[in-house]
Amino acid sequence: MTWRQATRDEVYAYYTEEFPKYVDQLPPFITPTAPKEFGISFRERHPIRKEKRPDRDFIRRPTWRTSSDGEPVSQNFNNFEELVSFIQSPARYDPFQGSEYVLADPDLLEKSDPISDGVYYGLDNWDRSWVLAVDIDAKDIATARAERELDENDLEIQSADTSRDDALLAESEIRDADPRGYPYSFEDIDRAIEYGFETRDLFTDVFAAEETMVVYSGQGVHVYLLDDDLEYGYDEKSREVLNDLLLERYEIPIDPVVTADRSRLLRVPYSLHADVCRVVQPIESLAFDPRTEARPQFLETESELTHD
Repeated sequence: MTWRQATRDEVYAYYTEEFPKYVDQLPPFITPTAPKEFGISFRERHPIRKEKRPDRDFIRRPTWRTSSDGEPVSQNFNNFEELVSFIQSPARYDPFQGSEYVLADPDLLEKSDPISDGVYYGLDNWDRSWVLAVDIDAKDIATARAERELDENDLEIQSADTSRDDALLAESEIRDADPRGYPYSFEDIDRAIEYGFETRDLFTDVFAAEETMVVYSGQGVHVYLLDDDLEYGYDEKSREVLNDLLLERYEIPIDPVVTADRSRLLRVPYSLHADVCRVVQPIESLAFDPRTEARPQFLETESELTHD
């Protein structure tokens, strides 16, 4: 079984026809004004209005315009309709209108409106404490597996452009396993999901967490500890301790930067991971199978046409 990248038309159709139906299911900490930022990645770089500045393949947009002392003054997105319009057509509905850093108007260019290859929100939040999340990536699991399987002395790094991790994956034949061509196999995604539920159980059993969530991210999982009581503030030092605990005592391969960096962004639940044609979504158990689940409607339609 292979995965593929969504086409430009499929991405646009998803955010036009499917994503708006999920808005009411978003976690309460994701609203047009709660995260301090939203981010969008582009498949192709798009220019901004300011001359002699590089084209952008990723942008961050704050949810509020702020005063000189950082206090929120006026909203950039007044409602979900405006936020969704921005996701659907980032250049046409860029909230930076009036700024020289706004995305260039596609009507004035030969390039079309860029598509939202990935949609992200900031963990730092206006309405609640800084959201605590753990990121577990299938590529990291695959790289560690390749490292165990290969003799370091036999590892050939072909050029300065090839990282050690890429060389490990190339030598290990992991890219040849399904989903073919990706830097992990389904085995590694399954293991990421297992680690995700192990982490959730640790949050519940060790930290007495009452509110947790596991989200399939497309190529791994995000695990949330959402208790918002002042007793569970989880400042920078607490998060460093949590990272050490998960990495060293329980040997769960998390990305510690995601948990410890207030400025980090994560994929918005129910957004489309366009690289694998899968919907980012909360999952309830190890029974979740990314091979057959989290499929956008355009894949279901494609499958029906194939079997007619």
